Amino acid sequence: MPYIDANGTRLFYSVTGSGPETIVFSHGFLMNHHMFDHQIKALSTRYRVIAFDHRGHGQSATCHARFGIYDLVDDAAALIRELCEQPVHFAGMSTGGFVGMRLALRTPDLIRTLTLIDTAADAEEPAKLKQYNQLLFAVRWIGTRPLLGKVMPILMAKHFLSDPARHADVAIWRQYLSKLDRKSVYRFGKAIFTRDSVLDSLAALDTPPPTQIIVGEEDIATPVAASRATQEAIKGANLNIIPKAGHTSPLEMPNEVTQVISQFLTTHDAT
Repeated sequence: MPYIDANGTRLFYSVTGSGPETIVFSHGFLMNHHMFDHQIKALSTRYRVIAFDHRGHGQSATCHARFGIYDLVDDAAALIRELCEQPVHFAGMSTGGFVGMRLALRTPDLIRTLTLIDTAADAEEPAKLKQYNQLLFAVRWIGTRPLLGKVMPILMAKHFLSDPARHADVAIWRQYLSKLDRKSVYRFGKAIFTRDSVLDSLAALDTPPPTQIIVGEEDIATPVAASRATQEAIKGANLNIIPKAGHTSPLEMPNEVTQVISQFLTTHDAT
């Protein structure tokens, strides 16, 4: 299986399809690269598509030592430099979006376009930070399984969780979430929930990368207002709101999200 040693950690990645340009998918907290399976399948017909698991997630190495948001940025930068010879179309959901925005600020030579999905450019709100810290404290001692009743409604919209046609998908993710390494979840959560705001830094960019913002209409973790603020900060950014989707819109409404991404990338293909 393909792994890369990047920035002191071992990351799992997949490469699908081929083409003159590369898309890199970066998932959110508690998820893994399979949340983009639909997008990968659709876009790999004309792009080389790389998707990787963040440290502590999926098939990547666990992370029991303290780290910060910029360590995740350095992880992604090391992976792109190792696997890609040209700037990439970077698509990040939630944490992946946190990483993508900071890559655009710190290493703009690596980013051709930016797709930001269910994410935010600002720091975590104090009320949410308190709630998340309480959940992380519990996860540290008892793991994720007993807390799925609280966690899954934050990740996924009621429509998705209650739809009989999606019960198999919900069961797959419930099983995955229940087996996450509790210490990794704790350390990762601490890293992303204490992130800095990059709103002002993004607004100061005279020529930011072409940016597409996507957000689920029912996103609780990073609501539509956060995406609107990000759009206002990034010159020329587009915003699409996905009806009936929560915080994991690429998984919940795959066709709609794929269409938005595909149209955006077609507009900005070098070819």
